[in-house]
Formats: sequence, C-alpha cells, structure tokens
Amino acid sequence: MDVWLARLRLNIKSREVRRDLRDAVALHRRVMSLMPDGLGDKARHKAGVLYRLDETRQGPTLTVQAGLLPSDERLPEDYCEFAVRQLTPLLKALQPGMRVHYRIAANATKRAAKSDQKHKKGQIVALSGVAAGAWWQRQAATHGLSLVTSFAQPHPQARGEREDGRSVCHAVTRFDGTAIVRDADLLREALVRGIGRGKSYGCGLLSLAPVRRPA
Repeated sequence: MDVWLARLRLNIKSREVRRDLRDAVALHRRVMSLMPDGLGDKARHKAGVLYRLDETRQGPTLTVQAGLLPSDERLPEDYCEFAVRQLTPLLKALQPGMRVHYRIAANATKRAAKSDQKHKKGQIVALSGVAAGAWWQRQAATHGLSLVTSFAQPHPQARGEREDGRSVCHAVTRFDGTAIVRDADLLREALVRGIGRGKSYGCGLLSLAPVRRPA
C-alpha cells in the first residue's frame, strides 16, 4: 500500500486559516477535504489520515499523511503552499539498527485505577511532565523504537465543538529526539496507524527521518 505525505505551509493572513487554527474540529474537516468524497462512515480511518500542526520559522505548517493521494483542489484560494510526496520508500527502507530522528504530537493519557482518589475508575486522564515522558517511552518500545534522546514540549490543547454539540478537548505533548529501530514491522504499522488517542484532531502522527552520518 502506498502512503502519501502532504505539507501545507499555511498562510496566516488567510481568514480561513486563522479560523481553522482556533478550532480543532474545523481543522479536522479541512484536512479531510484533501481526501476524495464518498468514503462513508469512518472516513479518516478508511483513508488512513493522520496529521500534525507544527510552528516553524516559515509559520504554521500542517503535515498530513494518508493512504490516498491528497489533493488541494478544494482548499480556499491562498490557503497555503501545498506539496505532496510518497512516504512508501522510507517505510520500505526501515530496518533494525537504523538510527532515526523522530517527532510526534501525542495525546499522552492513562485510565484511572480504582486506587486513584482524584478520578473515577476508568476515566481517561491526561498526562504531563515526567508521566508523559514515561508514557512515550513505553509507547515507543511497544511500537518498535528504542529511544536514545527525548525532548518533550507541551502544546496548546486541541479544542472544538462537534456538530452533535459534544466538546473536543485533547491535551497535546510534542516529543522530539533520536531513536534506534528495533522492530521494523511494528514500526511500519505504527507509522501507518498512528499512536495513542486524538488521531482525528492532530495527534498520533509519528514522523521519522534517517540520521545522516558525517561524510
């Protein structure tokens, strides 16, 4: 299966961009507009869509990964600079022992245990600080990565309101660093499926780049 990666350098002067950046639900809809119509229920899952919003020197950049070729035909005029490429060669190149740079914006959470006096048993609890770092350490190991370095940075919560009136609120922590591939098959699956909760609202996309050795 081919996997595609689109990068959208957002035009902050655009009214539509500013609105989408304030509303996680609106941003989700905008991302899904890159996909073809007719996907039916669970369209994001069927299209394999994952995305992440990053602040860069050039301004906000949206990275969108999908199993279908993204198209900018339905984006508003002057919404962004759009570029797309295949991610499949990187997926095929992964092998045990490879050293990689990684980035993921994740919704680090846990289910409250009966012994947790602050929350009801089974409640989803957002993690931060050391607890969020430990969560990522476990997730990385489970999905075929052995972390070498890890730097955590809290990001603004993903907030919005769905059409049914239900509120969306996901804590977001971005993790950057280097790692060693331990299980390439597990890692490929994690790259395609995403990691953790909040995938519809900008969480879970794991990005990798090989560490280049000095010439």
